[in-house]
Amino acid sequence: MRASERIAAEVTSWEGVTSGPHAFGGVEFRLGRRELGHLHGDRLADLPFPKRERDRLIAEGRAREHRWVPDSGWLSVDLREDGDVDTVIGLFRQAYQRAAKARSARSGSARR
Repeated sequence: MRASERIAAEVTSWEGVTSGPHAFGGVEFRLGRRELGHLHGDRLADLPFPKRERDRLIAEGRAREHRWVPDSGWLSVDLREDGDVDTVIGLFRQAYQRAAKARSARSGSARR
């Protein structure tokens, strides 16, 4: 199974996650209206994080700056070996948990 197929199979198995074409090519994953990140084929994953968290992930060597928006919260991971797929799935899991928590907080405040 290709890297993108492995990642897509895992990420879309999480409750509420959808996938579709990304504006700049590839496939993106969303929870509701929030983009969790996207893949450019089997070679690259881009994910958004709060800048502080993104900086920490880069410092830990788990990702690199996004080439087009290096001063944003976006980060990139090159898919070169099997371990990179696991790293990307872990990062998507972090993005998913953050988005699910925000979604839950919004729906909780809407019921009050």
